Amino acid sequence: MNGPAVDYSVVIPTVGRESLRSLVESLAAAVGPEPREIVVVDDRRGGADLPLPDLELPLRVIRSGGRGPAAARNAGWRHASGEWIAFLDDDVLTAPDWPARLAGDLRGLDERTAASVARIEVPLPEDRRPTDEERGTARLANARWITADMAYRRSVLAEVGGFDERFPRAFREDADLALRVCLAGYVIATGQRLTRHPVHELGPMASLRAQRGNADNALLRRKYGPRWRQRIGEDAGLLPRHALTTVAGALAVALGAAGRKRQALASAAVWATLTGVFAARRIAPGPRTPGEIGRMLSTSALIPPAACWHRLRGELRHRHATHTSPLALLFDRDDTLIVDVPYLADPTEVRPVPGATEALRMARAAGLQLGIVSNQSGIARGVISPGQLVAVNTRVEELLGPFATWQVCVHREGDGCACRKPEPGMVRRAAAVLGVDVGRCVLIGDTGADVTAAMSAGARAILVPTARTRAEEVDYARREAIVARDLTEAVRLAMAGPP
Repeated sequence: MNGPAVDYSVVIPTVGRESLRSLVESLAAAVGPEPREIVVVDDRRGGADLPLPDLELPLRVIRSGGRGPAAARNAGWRHASGEWIAFLDDDVLTAPDWPARLAGDLRGLDERTAASVARIEVPLPEDRRPTDEERGTARLANARWITADMAYRRSVLAEVGGFDERFPRAFREDADLALRVCLAGYVIATGQRLTRHPVHELGPMASLRAQRGNADNALLRRKYGPRWRQRIGEDAGLLPRHALTTVAGALAVALGAAGRKRQALASAAVWATLTGVFAARRIAPGPRTPGEIGRMLSTSALIPPAACWHRLRGELRHRHATHTSPLALLFDRDDTLIVDVPYLADPTEVRPVPGATEALRMARAAGLQLGIVSNQSGIARGVISPGQLVAVNTRVEELLGPFATWQVCVHREGDGCACRKPEPGMVRRAAAVLGVDVGRCVLIGDTGADVTAAMSAGARAILVPTARTRAEEVDYARREAIVARDLTEAVRLAMAGPP
């Protein structure tokens, strides 16, 4: 664990739980480099003194006014002065050598690595099956990004503006920050330190109260598009099923009130079936005690309408939320992703341009969809065959990874098609195939035709000039779009959103 010193501060947002005392005591007794400071952020609107031990520590308490964990963490890191900000929840249990493990995780990280996330362990009972509440907490162990124990570079937090304080709960604010950090061109590393997150008793209606998070999901959808779950590493949610269940129940009530008994019974049967299946899936992996079964039955009937109500509330609240981050990057092929060989027909001659592999890896890490829009008039000219074009494009994917859409124009100039760049056809079609608004696509290419095609379609454009790019094309791009020095810079500029 020896090595260069690591300059870090610890930030702990709290609502005054007794577990805060145990966490601070464990930090005081831990082995490893001492933090520059421990900033405890009291996020209560008022109340008694915090449960803090009387120890000799570089600890100070600030208040954030009860505005939620995002605002509390922002207050904490802005008061802290360490190069790294290690965020800890007030209910986690750190290991006796946590500082040493943290230092080991942070040493040697390159400048493009913005953060290090710990491995989270959730202790579950060994003598019985876990309850629904315990299984919910256990999912934290598989979360892609979680600030229960996560260290960020202070400079990166300042660059991206910290946490989005529109997230009022300890939910989604960490995933949102991580996505914005990745969109700024950074990566997040997984550390080797292990931190325990215990399960707390939150009451029989905890799963129902958790549905308030659907309002926060609406904000994520607004910011990052319909694929936001995939981008944060989650499986598809249950909202469509909940919506169907809610509609069936509402129809049963409405039809019954209108005296249409048969239709009301049919709708009620659909509601009962969907609710029963939902409840059974929640009961099966649990302890199946009478109390747990009762909670699952009652909450399974209430969760679908609650989820739909909170999602609708969130959609209305965040309907004016800014959504400037890109959802898809489109690339010209020749001289942008691969070295240009006129009328390339031989897959063995495919050579990525310098930096292409890393630039595309960076974009994929941010969850962006990728596509290619390419003029290939060699088909119409009879210089290459369709089979050769397919073989070359297949080789491109072997070297650079998969692309969600390939849009290729095989026509010549003067053929009158609507797809050949500078026409906007391929850009619009790529956006349609990807299911995103064309205004949230960015086309990266090396010619003025690429810039014109993107702008005519309503997309953004970034020009990466080569030796064959004409001076007037560069001047045009400087006036109307963005010019980048190389592909890596272009991808970073694209991911960062409009200036």
